[in-house]
Amino acid sequence: MSEASKRPSTKSKLHPRSKHRERYDFVKLIKVTPELRAFVKPNKYGDESINFFDPKAVKTLNKALLNLHYNIKYWDIPEQFLCPPIPGRVDYIHYLADLLSNIPKNTYVKGLDIGTGANCIYPLVGHQIYNWSFIGSDIDQTAVDTARSIVNANPSIKNYVNIRLQENPKFMFKGILNPDERIAFSMCNPPFHASELDAKKATSRKNRNLKSKRNSDAMSNFGGQHHELWTKGGEARFIKDMIYESRNFAENCLWFTTLVSKESNLKGIYTILKKVNAETVKTIEMGQGQKNSRIVAWTFLSTEKQKEWILN
Repeated sequence: MSEASKRPSTKSKLHPRSKHRERYDFVKLIKVTPELRAFVKPNKYGDESINFFDPKAVKTLNKALLNLHYNIKYWDIPEQFLCPPIPGRVDYIHYLADLLSNIPKNTYVKGLDIGTGANCIYPLVGHQIYNWSFIGSDIDQTAVDTARSIVNANPSIKNYVNIRLQENPKFMFKGILNPDERIAFSMCNPPFHASELDAKKATSRKNRNLKSKRNSDAMSNFGGQHHELWTKGGEARFIKDMIYESRNFAENCLWFTTLVSKESNLKGIYTILKKVNAETVKTIEMGQGQKNSRIVAWTFLSTEKQKEWILN
């Protein structure tokens, strides 16, 4: 059996509604974003691909994916800011739609993306796929300015995404949500690492693993400001703080959600959610590239109050 015949034709870990389950169609991608052509070459299987160790190639691929599949005509981020893999980001959006499936179609839905980053991916694809409106927040002024420029450069997005600067990094909701503002969901991809050293070690380890596999289907995140990659106490502490603060916005938000990369953090998260008397907690398993991840969602509203929230 040849190496090519061993490869799966679809990325089965991705959400069933994902447009990214098939291999990248570089003919179509180059047609909408011609500058991608300079980065496309045959890989070891003889298929067209890019060098996923090249940040410029990855960023240009993102531009093409957003253009082809989501009609985002302008997207660009400064060097050293996180350049995320589009398929994994889109999956979070699809799983959120499943979580919100009891909301009638054509209902106005607004969400909060905590730490939207310069890339602003979640609001962009969330609006284009499901017509949701978004608040995108970030503690970094350059990220906020860049996200705003992307939003303003895309007429189909412009009136549906509001980027806000979080001036106090201690808070995630306070200073962003107005007291009477209601959102259907919050979402977040927390900083994973506990320190800059941990982040650098993980990046080195990831690069070594990718080089040993020489797998061009594995996408690495390039760049990333320190607040995007690490925070004191890592993912566990960040989510703990988010949960405690979410109590103060129990009536503002239908579902609070966050990605949880490290499975061993789940036990502590469940303990805190029980402590704050979350009414319902859900864990949604998802595939993210070469690893498994999950979304933890919680609400402080009873089933009856959820129905009232949706109707109002």
